[in-house]
Amino acid sequence: MEEKKLAGLKPAAVFGYFEEICAIPHGSRNSKQISDYLVSFAKDHGLRYIQDDLNNVILFGQGTCGMEDHAPVILQGHMDMICEKAPGSPVDMASEGLDLRQDGTYIFAKDTTLGGDDGIAMAYALALLADETIPHPPLEVVLTVDEEIGMLGASAIDLSELKGRTLINLDSEDEGIFTVSCAGGATATISLPLERRAVYGPCIRLTVEGLKGGHSGQEIHRNRANANKVMGELMDRIQKIMPLRLTSLSGGAKDNAIPRSCQATLVAMGTNLERINEITQQMQAQVRAEYDEPEAMVQAFDVDALGGNSLTAESTAKVISLLCAAPNGVQSWSKDMDGLVQTSLNLGVAKLGERFSITFSVRSSVNTEKQELLEQLKTLANFYEGAFSQMGEYPAWEYKKESRLRDTMVRIYTEMFGKEPKVLAIHAGLECGLLSQKIPGLDCVSIGPQMHDIHTCREKLEIDSTVRTWEFLLEVLKAL
Repeated sequence: MEEKKLAGLKPAAVFGYFEEICAIPHGSRNSKQISDYLVSFAKDHGLRYIQDDLNNVILFGQGTCGMEDHAPVILQGHMDMICEKAPGSPVDMASEGLDLRQDGTYIFAKDTTLGGDDGIAMAYALALLADETIPHPPLEVVLTVDEEIGMLGASAIDLSELKGRTLINLDSEDEGIFTVSCAGGATATISLPLERRAVYGPCIRLTVEGLKGGHSGQEIHRNRANANKVMGELMDRIQKIMPLRLTSLSGGAKDNAIPRSCQATLVAMGTNLERINEITQQMQAQVRAEYDEPEAMVQAFDVDALGGNSLTAESTAKVISLLCAAPNGVQSWSKDMDGLVQTSLNLGVAKLGERFSITFSVRSSVNTEKQELLEQLKTLANFYEGAFSQMGEYPAWEYKKESRLRDTMVRIYTEMFGKEPKVLAIHAGLECGLLSQKIPGLDCVSIGPQMHDIHTCREKLEIDSTVRTWEFLLEVLKAL
């Protein structure tokens, strides 16, 4: 029998279910196996369940310990995780589980993301549903798919059979912070038609690597460089001293993850590698000086090739110009809440194939600003004679002045830990906005245990925080 990496950690049920979840591939658009796992859990425990065509799952648990007749409480999280891995990692995250590790303080996965966002929500919910001795009201557990790529599951899910009007979202990553409002957003793509031609000449490979990356909502303001934007500026500087023909380009993996790396191969007519190396060294120094990127690496390499089917000079120039012109990062700050980003976008993915495409995660807590930014991108696409598309649009989750749930949770947290929690709005997206549209009068608060570096292969989940958040959740459910 395979050794359990989290054996001995308590509560055993929470960490046991989390380990089982980590053994199942569950990236975005790869949800069937984890969805079926949840259905099997429901069948094994005699629970009513709904599994829809998208693989969203709703689990229904009865109230316990004399609370059978209380109003239901909705617990909510998502199944999918961001799949990122370190260069050279052999793990196939589409078909293999994670190489789970723990050091007594943190849980993490070797060379990959952990998926604590949002596997811990599933683990908490299953541990509650499996234990009839824990006092809680009837539970309606809503677990959605494809949250990380535009909240597609939450957008389509049918919640008409839910009776609860109180929802605890378990998709936050900062202990002691209660999120009560969040930005709306959308995914937008600009794509350009290209012309290719057989071109022969010396080739160079440019790389931008070693950047911190991170979540494009929660960390967009942390002065981290965007690898796609750096590559655009680098190529622009090089093309000013020699003609270029772009052969390949790939940067970033997810629209909502700040890209950590970008690679490009070019035919450089009249190549002067020494001069190119000077430009890359200058660019590296500039990135390290202007951003919080001490490990940034910008390099150029000779390639043992003599060109091939490359872009024309005009198409190459258009790609470089679009990368340089594309907006990125914080666009405006909230006038009502100090330090809160109001509107931003992240150029998360750049890819050269038959067409050249760049994909953005657009966010704003002001719906008019979000629409204005989307219109700006559409205008940019038209200027470059390209196409514009958007998907996964979701509304902002607006702050409620009156909230029984928020008041109850603040009181219990203060009693348990001797200090008040922070009650905040965030720039990252949560599904509460979409769910509130489907359930009129819904009272929501989002919480979660402490995690670090989510959406990167440095992701860690704090063990003690996971325990404290579990104990707090139990007290809140008891009070409801």
